[in-house]
Amino acid sequence: MDHNGLADPYVKLHLLPGASKANKLRTKTLRNTLNPTWNETLTYYGITDEDMIRKTLRISVCDEDKFRHNEFIGETRVPLKKLKPNHTKTFSICLEKQLPVDKTEDKSLEERGRILISLKYSSQKQGLLVGIVRCAHLAAMDANGYSDPYVKTYLKPDVDKKSKHKTAVKKKTLNPEFNEEFCYEIKHGDLAKKTLEVTVWDYDIGKSNDFIGGVVLGINAKGERLKHWFDCLKNKDKRIERWHTLTNELPGAVLSD
Repeated sequence: MDHNGLADPYVKLHLLPGASKANKLRTKTLRNTLNPTWNETLTYYGITDEDMIRKTLRISVCDEDKFRHNEFIGETRVPLKKLKPNHTKTFSICLEKQLPVDKTEDKSLEERGRILISLKYSSQKQGLLVGIVRCAHLAAMDANGYSDPYVKTYLKPDVDKKSKHKTAVKKKTLNPEFNEEFCYEIKHGDLAKKTLEVTVWDYDIGKSNDFIGGVVLGINAKGERLKHWFDCLKNKDKRIERWHTLTNELPGAVLSD
């Protein structure tokens, strides 16, 4: 609340568990009002069926202050499982004081954004086609609040690192669209022994590029990452797209450019 008895309110959103800068969205700030109307639509890309069961949307209202820390006004939470696909639901909810975040959630793997990957085994090309479609809500690595992201892929084991492919760099964005596809020439029967490593990087001129996050698909993966790989192996010549969560740690991954 400001000295004039009014506020400069804005709304910010996080998805729980795993709240981070990577999944924060916010509205514009409205000036000098206690009855704000935003009429804004904020979009989370890459929401999976698992997210709809497991995640909760935290909605916080804050008062922007140019000279001090922004002041927390109140918050509410909506479990995503209350929503139905392609159906708009309206809520009228009282704001509460700041609610505690569940400390039992896994802190070892920090969510760093999402990536949309397509896989297809092409009988004609005798190879695996890996499509890097886009990323969403990437962690900001630069001081300006953005990143300059690009994506690398490896098909492992790959002792000589000859399987490396790299997309173009997209400047100053946390939601880049790549729409690039790479082909790995390999017999279909050999794919079961391979894993696909996909890493996202922030390009920096004159210094080391920053690792944003990554994902590994293959027979040793779990959940959606394993299902995506098996669906590709089972369905020759069918392109299968899936969103995957990027994490800050990849055991055994190539984390240097």
